[in-house]
Amino acid sequence: MQDSPEKLATRFGLLKGILPLNRAAALRDVFAGITLASMDIPQVLGYARIAGMPAVTGLYTVFLPLLAFAFFGASRHLVVAADSATATIFASKLSTMAPIASGEYVALAGMVALLTALLLLVARVFKLGFLADFLSRTVLVGFLAGVGVQVGIAMLGDMLGIAVSSPHSTGQVEQVVSHLGQVNLPTFAISLLVVVSILGAKRFVPRLPVPLLAVVGGIAASDLYQFSTHGIAILGPVAGGLPPLRLPHASWRQILDLLPVAASCFVMIVAQSAAAGRVFAQRYHEEVDLNADILGLAAANTVASFSGAFVVNGSPTQTAMADRAGSRSQIAQVAFAGVVVVVLLFFSKYLQYLPHCVLAGIVFTIAIGLINVQSLLAIRRESPGEFTLAIFTAIAVVVLGVEHGILIAVALSLLRHVRHSYRPHTMMLSPGPDGRWQPVPAKPGTQTAPGLIVYRFGADLFYANDHFFVEDVRQLIDRAPSKVGTFVVDASAITDLDYSAARSLTDLLEALTQRNVTVVFARVNRYLRSDMDRHGITEVIKASCIFSTLHEALAAVGVPADPRTQGVM
Repeated sequence: MQDSPEKLATRFGLLKGILPLNRAAALRDVFAGITLASMDIPQVLGYARIAGMPAVTGLYTVFLPLLAFAFFGASRHLVVAADSATATIFASKLSTMAPIASGEYVALAGMVALLTALLLLVARVFKLGFLADFLSRTVLVGFLAGVGVQVGIAMLGDMLGIAVSSPHSTGQVEQVVSHLGQVNLPTFAISLLVVVSILGAKRFVPRLPVPLLAVVGGIAASDLYQFSTHGIAILGPVAGGLPPLRLPHASWRQILDLLPVAASCFVMIVAQSAAAGRVFAQRYHEEVDLNADILGLAAANTVASFSGAFVVNGSPTQTAMADRAGSRSQIAQVAFAGVVVVVLLFFSKYLQYLPHCVLAGIVFTIAIGLINVQSLLAIRRESPGEFTLAIFTAIAVVVLGVEHGILIAVALSLLRHVRHSYRPHTMMLSPGPDGRWQPVPAKPGTQTAPGLIVYRFGADLFYANDHFFVEDVRQLIDRAPSKVGTFVVDASAITDLDYSAARSLTDLLEALTQRNVTVVFARVNRYLRSDMDRHGITEVIKASCIFSTLHEALAAVGVPADPRTQGVM
């Protein structure tokens, strides 16, 4: 007896974002997909503009890539399509390698998508989905804010009717400022109308597809009033029909130049897709299979490269739009792709009348949406240090470019984590005003009780921070108000001990033994105990000085049970 198609798909881990399926849910998602198409088609045209690609390639990103992710991916909600962040990443590099929107440029964009797909496939094979966790939300907020500023600046030329040729934000600002006297007033008026209409509708009638109305109205007005004869730039002829399937071509030298770009896209795709997928899976109490989503993203970028499109990403913005439209499975994205096929076959010829300023106005509002002011203010209020990192990342993106900005964002995220481990918080128990012991920052000149110090080191001990531990212990003992006879190490935060730290700790213990200071380890977990046994530390201090709780350790050194020690540290 043969298995049903649904059972076969389940067995091979396919169609996870669609199955199980019922008629009512499918109809709901089909209507949601049509609604999403009305809101998102103008956006993907805008993303193509950001990417420096022909406008029709924006539609290509929401055809075969959408279907590929629906087939191989796991998320029921993630919308995989063109995205401003990844579009900006590769456009900043490709614009220096080939003329924008040229055949060579399109081929290079396809190669970036293919290289990105290969990196995603490697990540899936080795189950590297956890890499997304190394890009902190704080730095990601700053990165996207920088992308928003950069994209907004890039659109100023089209919005004002000024020719801008520089690929860098600083150069674009200089060119716009130096040519302000050449502003085309009709172009600027149309751009302003589009921006105000979209932002106003987003505030008061968020379900109204104003970007689509702007595109349709702009095309109709351009055709009726012959905008091109009044100095208002239009797209010009747009290729129709389904995308051609071909392998992108690039030289080995170009491929090597594009690898860092693909790596940057890979990091952004994994980070953004994981974040968006987790948010909506948690909202609907669904499981997250990030590695399956990575496979779906690899498939989506592969077909994007073969179909003349460019890098696609799991977009948080478009996923949120799909959710508002009522989407609850990838059936909605399949319906979206169906609408795109109709547009490509029957309506693409009308896109030639679309004014550049209308598209630029739509993209400008997208750029504004990337600057999450509320999140930045919340970060500033809760963690000024992290706010500084976010702002620094945003500035790096604008000044140095997106490709370098994403690498700086990853580096800052990792450095912040390493910094916490390198210089962790250290605490000690000290008598409070009421006589109760309470945790306070470890400071030389204080002690827990006459002859006793209870000290906590807030991170694993490893080669880079062991000298801080040794120095802390020595200073606390040397500068204590009375001679210290017992030093208790609260090891609750220490789960790992490497070779270098073990040697430093052994030397410290031997030195303190010669000074008649008894060192006791409390709250030792099994992982730390295993390391202490392996490195010979247990032999130096004896197993009788290692305890699983603080109260056992205090009792062993002669401190009687006292409610003052309950619940501390």
